[in-house]
Amino acid sequence: MRYLNFAIFAMIFAVPGFAQTSGTTKNAPLITANPVRSTPAYAEVLLRRTEVEADLESLLVEYTEDYPKVKQERFELGLIVKESDRLLAIKSSDMPRLTSALGKLIVRKVELQSDLWSLQQQFGEAHPEVKRAKRKVEIFERAIIEILGN
Repeated sequence: MRYLNFAIFAMIFAVPGFAQTSGTTKNAPLITANPVRSTPAYAEVLLRRTEVEADLESLLVEYTEDYPKVKQERFELGLIVKESDRLLAIKSSDMPRLTSALGKLIVRKVELQSDLWSLQQQFGEAHPEVKRAKRKVEIFERAIIEILGN
């Protein structure tokens, strides 16, 4: 009798468990939909995006949308979203290029672009600081293009 109960128990619980492990998981469609999401470069960009979103939310507790730092964080968030979309558009054959170093280059370029935007708001296009900041952004963009090959 004891073995009969075990056999019934095993039939009831083992078969559904087997079916669950042999099928796809909930996360599989996300990875299958775009494997770029599992690359180190995308992880770096996603980490920065999360940090900026958290900073923005904490600023919005005390300040309005017109506060300069809030505007800058919104601008940076927009740039990060663009870069995320740029990564997601990359072909799967180019995925080995999506290293952590590339992600760090992208994150740094976005930070520099945000600083450039802030300087442009403060000084205007002709200011030497603005020109230096533009040059830095261009250098980082060239490095990114060199890695991606486009």
